[in-house]
Amino acid sequence: MAIDIGGTKLAAALVEPGGRVAHHGRTRTPVGLDAEGLWRSLLALLDKLVADAGDPPLAGVGVGCGGPMRWPSGEVSPLNIPAWRDFPLRDRLRERHPGLPVRVHNDAICVAIGEHWRGAGRGRDNVLGMVVSTGVGGGLILGGRLVDGASGNAGHIGHVVVDPQGPPCKCGGRGCLEAIARGPGLVAWAQEQGWRPGRTDVTGVELTEDARRGHPVASAAMDRAGRALGVAIASAAHLCDLEVVSIGGGLSQAGPLLFDPLEEALRTHARMDFARRVRVVPAALGQTAGLVGAAALVFAADRYWNAD
Repeated sequence: MAIDIGGTKLAAALVEPGGRVAHHGRTRTPVGLDAEGLWRSLLALLDKLVADAGDPPLAGVGVGCGGPMRWPSGEVSPLNIPAWRDFPLRDRLRERHPGLPVRVHNDAICVAIGEHWRGAGRGRDNVLGMVVSTGVGGGLILGGRLVDGASGNAGHIGHVVVDPQGPPCKCGGRGCLEAIARGPGLVAWAQEQGWRPGRTDVTGVELTEDARRGHPVASAAMDRAGRALGVAIASAAHLCDLEVVSIGGGLSQAGPLLFDPLEEALRTHARMDFARRVRVVPAALGQTAGLVGAAALVFAADRYWNAD
């Protein structure tokens, strides 16, 4: 059983050992519930999924959840889910599924795992998986194995500084990649430049659509995001000697509007021969990447789970 928990949706799937999603369900993340109410909503989704699939035997439970969290113990405090603060998600799922392995990791890391295991990074040993959406996150595979770091946060490229004089970031820093390239930040910047000013209901999707139609400010916003991504990836390629960078998340759907300036900035800043060999590609698994990666925490634990 694979679970993907975010601020807008709860998703779950039954995934086969080869990575194929056999059954899938999702619902909007409830708003206004307390911690136990949200837990019951998640259980309802899981119970329906298992019942619809005919109650198949489970090998384990893998979870990708928004952070921050305590890893590997799995107490979660997702920024976009205020009802859960230090919620003992892993322990609760262990109680629900006694005797089965239960593994919880950051949702962006699960996307990176999914892309390495069965997606755009398959067959490569050194891969950075990225999510560019309401935030910018990532996970790092080196030597064919997930690198966790001291606290489980290795690969968090969203807080690489790409412009020391850039905008403030929610982390407290300035000029982080996330502050520039995340969807809401792009929208805010474009509105400051005169794109649909004063509106509070506009989205990154609308910004992308206007850029495709040639709106100069919307186009400049996408160019700004792409260049920031290219600078950050150049630094990561030099540091980690990467083969592939896979980019998913809502903003990645912008296609050439994002990837063309990204490639230009990357080739400008990646000057060492080994770093210039890196390929940057769209994520291959789409909306199922996080679920496939969560399943890999169970099925491919020798590569992706280093905690117990």
